[in-house]
Amino acid sequence: MASLANILRQIAEPDTQAAQKASERLDSLVKPLGSLGRLEQLAIQLASIRGNQPLHFPSKEVLVMAADHGVWQEGVTPSPQVVTAIQAVNIVQGKAGVSVLARAAGAQVTLIDCGIIGADIPGTLNHKVAQGTGNIATGPAMTREQAESLLIWSAERVIAKAESGLSLLAVGELGMANTTPAAAMVAVLTGAQPAQTVGLGANLPPDRLAHKISVVEKAIAVNQPDPSDAMDVMAKVGGFELVAMAGAMMGAAAAGIPLVLDGFLSYASALAACQIAPALKPYLIPSHLSAEQGATLALEALGLTPYFDLNLRLGEGSGAALALPLIDAACAIHNEMATLAECQIEL
Repeated sequence: MASLANILRQIAEPDTQAAQKASERLDSLVKPLGSLGRLEQLAIQLASIRGNQPLHFPSKEVLVMAADHGVWQEGVTPSPQVVTAIQAVNIVQGKAGVSVLARAAGAQVTLIDCGIIGADIPGTLNHKVAQGTGNIATGPAMTREQAESLLIWSAERVIAKAESGLSLLAVGELGMANTTPAAAMVAVLTGAQPAQTVGLGANLPPDRLAHKISVVEKAIAVNQPDPSDAMDVMAKVGGFELVAMAGAMMGAAAAGIPLVLDGFLSYASALAACQIAPALKPYLIPSHLSAEQGATLALEALGLTPYFDLNLRLGEGSGAALALPLIDAACAIHNEMATLAECQIEL
């Protein structure tokens, strides 16, 4: 296994010349300057990542990280814990929301079992660290050693996928009660109060929100995570799938491929990943504005503006999958539109 420092050393700065060339190309197209707005900015960002390679992404994949959480025992979600395993099977079988949306976008879906309670699930990429995390309301989610090992493992998997031809990666997650550790991570890493970051998750009754906030407050008080040490934060109040997503972000940047974020859970992972590896931020593409409480706060801390807001809160990577056709569209505009000169238009 490579060291984390070795992985981070592989992250290259974006290609400013490629970005400038793409900008000039877009300005020469048969349209008013800047009239395609953020679609043009997306094309420029993608060009800066691709460098001198053609601006298209023939091999796209959504990695869904899945794990269970000890904090489920605190009653922070009405969903039975076994739903994690049930939905993991649905994803593997192509029946879940992310499966359908990724298929429509021409992307593969791979589910990584980082810690689902129960037997191994056929069809998953199995890296079960443990049978769920510890209960963050009473102690740490995992050891620091477990967090660092999982982070590196996830980064290495993405690097290996890129070496085998993967050109664009999106991330998602699955785990009953996982908005609780995500809210804890966002609170610690941004300095916000839990009341600002804790939301209803998938289907928490509003009259239970105060209880969920108190659980996050207790988790932070019990574990005392260090806001300046993202690895400590992930180990103490995070989750296996949150750590794995952060590792995937580092691996994508090290491999020189774009990484599409999903919703609130991925924002939490990105906050941790960007603290450890600030150089990876230009590789991140925010898909949608999560409907979860704390989403705007987390995105502001990241300095990212999502491309659409459909009031999504499914998770799984569903929002990231929806962004893939937008990426294809940005590439098509850059590659296929005629120029003003070709149309004999002088401005």
